[in-house]
Amino acid sequence: MIPDVIDFEILADYKIKVKLSNGKTGIFDVAPYLDKGIFTELKDYNYFKRARIEFGTIVWPNEQDFSPETIEIKMKEIEHNKPLQQTA
Repeated sequence: MIPDVIDFEILADYKIKVKLSNGKTGIFDVAPYLDKGIFTELKDYNYFKRARIEFGTIVWPNEQDFSPETIEIKMKEIEHNKPLQQTA
């Protein structure tokens, strides 16, 4: 079953802390995608911060999105109670 993104927090350096419906939490790094096609618009950090959840994943106003499968596979999983600063 494909998990949904149920919560997220925009972090520095084009990273997003993501919570999935299957209980996993992790850091998804968007930086590797910033030079590819429609994702170049995300380089504008003010635009990047306009992300929202729609249909179980993270989307931006001009229809950029990442599939929940990609987010789950590529994110660096963290423990739920571990402070964020220890993940870097």
